[in-house]
Amino acid sequence: MPKVVDRDRYRRELLSHCLELFAERGYGSITMRQIAEGLDVSTGTLYHYFPSKEGIFMQLVQELCERDIAEFLDRAPVGESLRERLQLVTEFFRQHFQHYQQQLFLWIDFYQHGQRHEIDDREFLNGLWQRIRDSLAAYLQESNPDRVDFILTFMDGMLLHCIYERDREDPTWITRQLDLLVQLLDAD
Repeated sequence: MPKVVDRDRYRRELLSHCLELFAERGYGSITMRQIAEGLDVSTGTLYHYFPSKEGIFMQLVQELCERDIAEFLDRAPVGESLRERLQLVTEFFRQHFQHYQQQLFLWIDFYQHGQRHEIDDREFLNGLWQRIRDSLAAYLQESNPDRVDFILTFMDGMLLHCIYERDREDPTWITRQLDLLVQLLDAD
């Protein structure tokens, strides 16, 4: 009797191991053959589940985005005040800081090595941004899109700012910056 394979589950398993491969070698440097070797599958198997390296990356980023949103919403109780909700968001961000930093650098690498003139890539990344933005706005019960954009831009800036190793010079820097963000937004 032939072996029954849950294709969707197997595809997700392959994707879960791809993050490490992309992070280790970079989007622009890794090939489909190297991905297949890293996953210990044939290139034929890889192409059976994914049309291209770009397809793998886009599905991976989509899965990570959905997983992060679901994990946060599952763990975060609804705070009574905006301040409490902001504190829950910033605490989750602080706990997953290195993970988000890795993701942001991969997004930049993907954008840099992709075909920038292809509208699909920008639309894809914009769609992820919108999904994150809408989820954050709903959780915070924030109707002003500029405030939600400010929060996300601030957090992205923190992720990039760590290139300068501020977090290594002063381990409390991340926490202080996030506390300041909460104070700024709660003051309005």
